[in-house]
Amino acid sequence: MMIETMALRKSFKTRGGTVDAVRGVDLAVADGEIFGFLGPNGAGKTTTLRMLATLIEPDGGDATVAGADLRRNPGEVRRRIGYVAQGGSTWDEVSAREELVLQARLYGIGKAEAQRLAARALDAFQLTDFADRKCKTYSGGQRRRVDVALGIIHEPKIVFLDEPTTGLDPQSRAHMWDEVRRLRDEGVTIFLTTHYLDEADALCDRISIMDGGEIVADGTPENLKREISGDVVTLGVAAGIVEKAREVLDREPYTRRSETVESGVRLYVEAGNTSIPHMLRSLDAAGIEPTSIELHRPSLDDVFLAKTGRSLRES
Repeated sequence: MMIETMALRKSFKTRGGTVDAVRGVDLAVADGEIFGFLGPNGAGKTTTLRMLATLIEPDGGDATVAGADLRRNPGEVRRRIGYVAQGGSTWDEVSAREELVLQARLYGIGKAEAQRLAARALDAFQLTDFADRKCKTYSGGQRRRVDVALGIIHEPKIVFLDEPTTGLDPQSRAHMWDEVRRLRDEGVTIFLTTHYLDEADALCDRISIMDGGEIVADGTPENLKREISGDVVTLGVAAGIVEKAREVLDREPYTRRSETVESGVRLYVEAGNTSIPHMLRSLDAAGIEPTSIELHRPSLDDVFLAKTGRSLRES
């Protein structure tokens, strides 16, 4: 395993008392996989990421990262990992080539080898054509590619990517997905945090969902969605009668579970195509006219909803 944690925990003192940000987390990330770490703000995922990247010290538990003991040998962990922060790290007044050479030199790599590694990274991330321009002239997508190149210039075994596509336009986002897949194909293990459910679904070999400082679900995207069998139907209902509509539908035998959502009611049913006509008849008998109706297969957001009782999107 590239990452293994056992009962990892972290608390913070606040004016109101002690907050348990991470409560005994167990993780296992295999060599060469893209591992997705999902959760709303405040779930504890950023604290977990920062512990694994040696930026903050755990209060308890054990972990090994890239074969090194996190608590006993954090310096060796740092040598073996790459870390790409959400906020970015490029400097306006220097070029991508200068940044990459400097980053490699900071890892103790000789000047000639640093220049060779920088040239290779520039080519791999399609940055060569503007490698010697100042970073302030780059687009957001170009700067983000430089960020990732900086994180892997020293050829780490694992790279931590914190929200790598936040703020990018669709084309740049798709390009970043390609780069992440390329790194995985080259043998680099990727630990990825993201708020984008489609990104986790498309990229990740396996994911963990965190909520309230604990892991609430773990598995491949497909296996997690398969746990939520059947179909999902979302009915748009006028704000004042949402609960009445939910009460009507909860009495029906086809309803496995229902949730109130911002636009109306979300229902989990065995077969949506046969359940929808019954839903409409039941609502009509109760004097309720839905404003919209949607049918879809379970998504990662439905998995999160089933595990925590609320939507990751709404969190």
